[in-house]
Amino acid sequence: MSKRLLAMCGFVAVLTAAFFAAGGSAEPNQVTKIADGVWFREGDIKGQGHCNNTIIEMKDYLVVVDANFPSGARAVLADAKKLSPKPVKYVFITHHHGDHDYGSAVWTEAGATTFAYKGVAEELGRYEPTRWQDTAKTRKDVGELNRNAPEMPKETFDKSPYILKDETREIRFYHLGWAHTRGDGFAWLPKERVLASGDAGVNGAFNYTADANIGNWPKVMEAALKLNPLHVLPGHGGPGGPEILKGQAGFMKDLLKTVSAEVKKGKKLEDLVTMKNGAPSATSITLPDDVKNWVGGSLPVQVADAYREVSQKQPNGAIPHK
Repeated sequence: MSKRLLAMCGFVAVLTAAFFAAGGSAEPNQVTKIADGVWFREGDIKGQGHCNNTIIEMKDYLVVVDANFPSGARAVLADAKKLSPKPVKYVFITHHHGDHDYGSAVWTEAGATTFAYKGVAEELGRYEPTRWQDTAKTRKDVGELNRNAPEMPKETFDKSPYILKDETREIRFYHLGWAHTRGDGFAWLPKERVLASGDAGVNGAFNYTADANIGNWPKVMEAALKLNPLHVLPGHGGPGGPEILKGQAGFMKDLLKTVSAEVKKGKKLEDLVTMKNGAPSATSITLPDDVKNWVGGSLPVQVADAYREVSQKQPNGAIPHK
């Protein structure tokens, strides 16, 4: 297994352990009404590694944000049926990571159409089927699908916003730039001022930076804030408001600024992080208290990713990890 995949596996373990200590609402599998016909479902990240989902009611059908893992998809589908007799017609995938995408086949088998910004399909082309096959060895729900690779989105769009609209509601789907991944997508409800941010905006120590553009991440948050959201529904952690996006931007700025200062002093990666079993396990870097909500056990990995971005002068996600 590559160091990159080792780091990903380690991050998942750290992320689940951090759930109750960070910004999560500690209410896995709970559905919360955000506005009329709009619900937020908190994923069971500690127990099952699931992401959050948003369920949106249109006149004749439902739209779900993120496909989740297969077991998560089934749980969300069951809850959607409790909320409304309308079928799930569309599932919007915010990015290509397994906890947001690997349940796609469950949704299409149920009659839904999965769709995403074109960058999601491009990222799947870069990283799959290696990540799928590795995950299938450790996750029963993925292995039981008996697939060699994840299902691709059935539809993609390349211009923002892509709009779904009927006489009851309008949903705008945006790509605002490369932050968490090259394919980051947002679902925006302009009337209700609700923004589902995927993992570009999380509420707690849930940031995975291996596929990221850390330097550009704050700019994407600034673009999202210009929509003027009242409610922000993150990919992980509890729901909130624009403070989630502001804090997310601040964390990435502080991370890059702090690591950049150490690089200018001539520090090497080994001066900043301690490696264990091929992956960063500890760091000498500390960040300001005002971003502590986003600081957790994955900080050593994030420092290493930021170091690569600074030292090689390109987005970390574009640098091959050996």
